[in-house]
Amino acid sequence: MSGELAIALTTALILAAVAAVVLAVRTRRVVATPTERAVHTALHTASLAARALRQGLDTESAGTAAPFLRGLTGTDGLALFDGDGQLLARDPDRSGAVDGIWDDDILDACDGAAQQSISGERRMLTHVKASAVVAQPLLAENGDMLGVLVVVTTRSPGPGMLGAVGEVARYAASQIELAELDASRARLDRAEVLALRAQISPHFIYNALNTIASFVRTDPDRARELILEFADFTRYSFRAAGQYTTLADELRNIDRYLTLERARFGAALTVTLTVAPEVLNVVVPFLALQPLVENAVRHGFAGRGSGSIELVARDEGSDCVITVEDDGVGMDPDALRAGPSDALSDGSPATDGNSAHVGLTNVDHRLRAAFGNDYGLVVETAIGAGTKVVMRVPKFRSGVRASGGAFGVGKQ
Repeated sequence: MSGELAIALTTALILAAVAAVVLAVRTRRVVATPTERAVHTALHTASLAARALRQGLDTESAGTAAPFLRGLTGTDGLALFDGDGQLLARDPDRSGAVDGIWDDDILDACDGAAQQSISGERRMLTHVKASAVVAQPLLAENGDMLGVLVVVTTRSPGPGMLGAVGEVARYAASQIELAELDASRARLDRAEVLALRAQISPHFIYNALNTIASFVRTDPDRARELILEFADFTRYSFRAAGQYTTLADELRNIDRYLTLERARFGAALTVTLTVAPEVLNVVVPFLALQPLVENAVRHGFAGRGSGSIELVARDEGSDCVITVEDDGVGMDPDALRAGPSDALSDGSPATDGNSAHVGLTNVDHRLRAAFGNDYGLVVETAIGAGTKVVMRVPKFRSGVRASGGAFGVGKQ
């Protein structure tokens, strides 16, 4: 009986192995046809070229991308020129390669075709040492000249090859344009941070220094503490780190600011902070909270001499919600009918009375640029009823990281 069982088990294992082999063969036939392999190879090659071109078009990126672009065009040689017609790279990158493809006549023909193609139209030269040279301009969506892609082929350039060269050129141009957009966005982000730094109220700085001076004789220890707080506040606000930071670092700097304001106003300023520990590491735009809190202090005290501010940061699932609320004079709700982005930038000069509006608009724009339109500011207000500003940020967003690590400046 045991022998029959062994035979049965052996037979079952053999059948299972055969079935697995058949399934594997069928699977390979289904998902690994020559067409599918070709598509996979082309997509992989295109992604490698894009990785280089997303850094912008220069000698280094062109040298890295050229072999992959040549593979996509299926030609014998490829050269990349910048928008001024200057050679950046060619592949193969040495003279004498591929049956002497880069001899003097071919090099001259490539250079000439590239110069002609800067006008924005494709140029083709045939019968150059039994080769053909095709220069395809790299154009942005708005028609700006980004560069020129030149290919050399020993075959007759038919419609299929010319179409492939045109598509590869369009693909390369789109990656270069994305790189330029990324660079422009980074420059805009830096400019907005500089604008926020410049907007930190000169009155606050003047008043903080006056407050510190008032304690020098009456309470030297208190004056020393306030000097350290002021130094840490300005050091953080004018740091050279990137455009993002953690909520913990922002709150730490807000605490310095409020410490200086409480020293000035005394018991007239009441501040309440309620922060959920699990949101302290959430990444936010640098100096995102400063305009909200400064706006609350400035408008909360306008014509009143006293006021209270409440700052709450809470966990809401995949998001972190931060609210800054004051019981001050409030604003006309009609000014908010178009939303904070439009309502808070009324085109008037950034005087002390409306610079807070500009600061809120700045933060709103930066939130939307970083996280999408679902993450702008929401402002709730009415005349005489105070103002509540709500900031919603995702607890995690791919590609958005705090720069420079925790600032962590403490008292000496």
